[in-house]
Amino acid sequence: MAARIERLVTSGQFTLDGGTWDVDNNVWIVGDDHEAVVIDAAHDAQAIAKAVGGRRLIAIVCTHAHNDHVNAAPALADLTGAKIWLHPDDMPLWRMTHPDREPDEHLADGQVIEAAGADLKVIHTPGHAPGAVCLHDPGLAAVFTGDTLFRGGPGATGRSYSHFPTIIDSIRDRLLTLPPETKVLTGHGDSTTIGAEAPHLQEWIDRGY
Repeated sequence: MAARIERLVTSGQFTLDGGTWDVDNNVWIVGDDHEAVVIDAAHDAQAIAKAVGGRRLIAIVCTHAHNDHVNAAPALADLTGAKIWLHPDDMPLWRMTHPDREPDEHLADGQVIEAAGADLKVIHTPGHAPGAVCLHDPGLAAVFTGDTLFRGGPGATGRSYSHFPTIIDSIRDRLLTLPPETKVLTGHGDSTTIGAEAPHLQEWIDRGY
């Protein structure tokens, strides 16, 4: 059975640099009827576990360690026995939310996470956060971009541990080189495609988006 992509939207708060904002997060589940991977365990471990159902959870992959993307990861790991994966460059952010719980495994650029016939290749895309990653599966014609690339522009870079020129380099060199039909499945909001976003790169640079 071929892998499929499911989206669950969870709600909670994002907190950084003394501010707190209400947010809705996309939690992505990639798998078949037997096993799955969760991308970004946000806010509600019980709801995510219910969406996974009786499937074996292979991994909980964090696109980055802002609290709204990882706050439910330890509880989901406890419920399912799955390991938490995070790029090591995001450990300072991770420890802000989970000072007493380490991720189980470190992600590396070029690594492939396999589940249910899906092959999720890790692409290190710093800028929104130092250890931000995207996950690309050519077979699914999709890239999971976390908060690196949204419909309409790059992720925010106005807070600690972020850097606008770096996110532009990541998007230009690592994402916009993917096939134009590739679906961009984001950490918040609506999806888009590489082809829809690529023509706007210079606009983003000019306005320092």
